[in-house]
Amino acid sequence: MLKTIFGEDINPQVPTRLLKIAEDIRAAGGRAYLVGGFVRDTLLGNADSRDYDVEVYNISQETLLSVLSKYGRADAVGRAFGVYHLSMKGLSLDFSFPRTESKVGRGHKGFVVETHTDLSFKEAAFRRDFTVNAMGMELPTFELNDPYNGEGDLRNGVLRHVGSAFAEDSLRILRGVQFAARFRLQLADETRDLCRTLSLDDLSKERIYEEFKKWLLKPGLRSLGLKTFLAMDLLRFFPEILPLNDSYELLGEYLDNISEAAVEFPEESRMILAFASLLSGNAEPAESVKFLDKMTNEIKILKGVPLLLEYAPKVKTAISERTLPSDSEIRRLSVALNGLEMFLAFVAANPVLDQDARSDFACNFKLRARELGVFEHAPEPYLTGRYLMSIGQKPGKLFGELIKESFELQLDGKLTCVSDAEAWAYARLAEKS
Repeated sequence: MLKTIFGEDINPQVPTRLLKIAEDIRAAGGRAYLVGGFVRDTLLGNADSRDYDVEVYNISQETLLSVLSKYGRADAVGRAFGVYHLSMKGLSLDFSFPRTESKVGRGHKGFVVETHTDLSFKEAAFRRDFTVNAMGMELPTFELNDPYNGEGDLRNGVLRHVGSAFAEDSLRILRGVQFAARFRLQLADETRDLCRTLSLDDLSKERIYEEFKKWLLKPGLRSLGLKTFLAMDLLRFFPEILPLNDSYELLGEYLDNISEAAVEFPEESRMILAFASLLSGNAEPAESVKFLDKMTNEIKILKGVPLLLEYAPKVKTAISERTLPSDSEIRRLSVALNGLEMFLAFVAANPVLDQDARSDFACNFKLRARELGVFEHAPEPYLTGRYLMSIGQKPGKLFGELIKESFELQLDGKLTCVSDAEAWAYARLAEKS
């Protein structure tokens, strides 16, 4: 049993085989530590953490390989970096040796990595980003090794960088944003000041996107991430993010609201909603494209976010006036957005609008859209090419014109079923002949 930072007892779920391996490593003169996320999460009270990142000290790579081979297939997946992968029945584990990293070029590959079997835990932990990630629990005793007071910072809700090595990897700036959100931490003044001097220019869009994704999708308080984002002056790189109604607090509230509203949506839809909320203070949909181009090539995200931002103001007016869009507008909105579930969540979470008005609108809008059969999915044209061919028409320009014209009438409510559309098409063809 261990104590969390809240003083509660916790029994972390660590595989028995890992504890036996740690005993064998100790018997061979070495020491094994669980490091990083497992330690942080356990101290926060998460007994189900499976983030088993094991660092090994004071023995040679050959000795470690000999120990691991008794338990399963042990492979050197990164021998130069001192990383060994152990495959056992029902369990896989990675073991690594402490290492140092020296910055020699731009980007996340611009490092020279050296493995050391004789580094102390304190020396090895110095390369980590934040103090809350620089702790280790020695196995099999679970004794905490905390050379930079990560437990104290975690207890006090502080996000603090470990040391000067932090500045060598600019991705750590964005990691700070998502850590602040996920673990509800406040940025230390010295870390804030350091981040303001660093640049993100050497990061690929894929790495930027992954950190935004962790910030905006993982459980936590997104508004705290935004607060940290602003404290680091990251608007230098993302000027498209503007305050909502001149307030970044409102923007943070929007992010938190949409997090709750979108919890049941697929991941891609949640990202669209999160990005649209983050950009909701910018009245120019084209600006959202500039922002998204910096981090993703995902077509659905690139299209979906500007669409939400484009149509939202029209519905906001309806909410403030406590009216519903017309049936024609609801149908057309469903066509544009491929259904209305995501859009309704986006609008109903907007904190600028009166909460009672939002709730009433959401209820009435959803009811009417379902009555029209366009809430979950966009309407399909009643008139089809198959029918046109069945009455002797050959595919061509006229096909498209008839289907398009009949669909417009359908969206306006002037054609209410398949038979209406087919009768209309038959009459139109008769007119043309």
